[in-house]
Amino acid sequence: MSDYKYLVDVMTLEKPMRVPREVVEQIKGALGRKLIRRMKLDAVNCPVTGKLTPFLVCFSCKNFVRRVSGKVYCRGLPLS
Repeated sequence: MSDYKYLVDVMTLEKPMRVPREVVEQIKGALGRKLIRRMKLDAVNCPVTGKLTPFLVCFSCKNFVRRVSGKVYCRGLPLS
């Protein structure tokens, strides 16, 4: 059995989407400043919420499995 339910494409935006400060603070320990700045321009169509979501929010989600070659592997479990 696979560890993911959805395979979602990552898209690059012209302008960065607004990311909550708590999410950025949480990710700062794991990723560098330059990588975070570049990832603010990425977004995904979240299959769980059904909305366009900044990648950094997706990265901090419990459903996030991995990101490989512009694709995000998502568990697809309901969020509380």
